[in-house]
Amino acid sequence: MNRDFHDISSMRKNYESSELLESNTPESPFELFSIWFLEAKNSSIHEANAMVLATCDSDSKPSARVVLLKSVSAETGFSFFTNYSSRKGEELANNPYVSIVFYWDLLERQVRIEGQVEKLDALSNDTYFESRPIGSQIGAVISPQSKKIENKYVLQSLYDELAQQDGKIKRPENWGGYTVKANKIEFWQGRPNRLHDRIVYDLIENNWMKYRLAP
Repeated sequence: MNRDFHDISSMRKNYESSELLESNTPESPFELFSIWFLEAKNSSIHEANAMVLATCDSDSKPSARVVLLKSVSAETGFSFFTNYSSRKGEELANNPYVSIVFYWDLLERQVRIEGQVEKLDALSNDTYFESRPIGSQIGAVISPQSKKIENKYVLQSLYDELAQQDGKIKRPENWGGYTVKANKIEFWQGRPNRLHDRIVYDLIENNWMKYRLAP
């Protein structure tokens, strides 16, 4: 065995920064998420809106990657943007069920969300696309996301060519947003001795039911 890996099994941390009780959780998971997200955003966490998005292909094989949350509300769900022709886009076209995870290590917190995605409308896509830096707009236009390319210089050449053109960058039709309509949201707060707090909200007949899970 490689000597560099000998000490991995001994890596551990005793969580003790906070606790999560049924009595201090609101009835809506979105209210609690808003509180936790604001605390993460105001901390030293670099990208509090970074979340792991897990999808499955037609053979039920999972894949996961980090994307950025761009909006959230009880009405609209958890929204993010991507290339519809990417691997995740193709998998979502065949299977709209996903899981997303936020991990805020400095706060010793994790949020797990399960639900179904829906595409955002063209107006929402255009509005967000036009708010992006010009470089990000160009990147979305030129990149055949998740497809094989000869080398990195192919993209750089396309970028340079488009960057020299005048005028507004048009959003590609295969680029846009999704929103995750959640039906289960779990809040995890690290606790000493691995007796972590886990509070789950389940959407049952349009009502959120709250309960605790063993760590």
